[in-house]
Amino acid sequence: MITTKGRYAIRVMIDLAENDNGGYIPLKDIAVRQEISKKYLEIIVKDMVTGGLITGTSGRGGGYKLCRRPDKYTVGEILELMEGKMSPVACLMDKKNSCPRKKKCHTLPMWEEYDNMIHDFFYGKTLSDLL
Repeated sequence: MITTKGRYAIRVMIDLAENDNGGYIPLKDIAVRQEISKKYLEIIVKDMVTGGLITGTSGRGGGYKLCRRPDKYTVGEILELMEGKMSPVACLMDKKNSCPRKKKCHTLPMWEEYDNMIHDFFYGKTLSDLL
């Protein structure tokens, strides 16, 4: 399940793209437009800055802005930064899949196909597609 953290991160990215004027956009303005608590957004944008999705500066004229053009971000990278790997089952969380039942699991191919569909769907959508 995708949490509010992932959904709100996408909303922040859309807001930054839609309101890009070349400068930094204050978090309080984003919070008002998106109707999200500024306190909660502070937690989210901190992870986004650390993850390299956005850049921020404090003080007068401070705020946040995108590091890249909107067409250079995928929804998948935003969600994985905020949510972690989005595999539908635990055995696919790491690429090694060290499950002792791997060779005899009749359901594994189905889960792998579903995992690939999720990945391809979210990594096939850019921030620009949402604007």
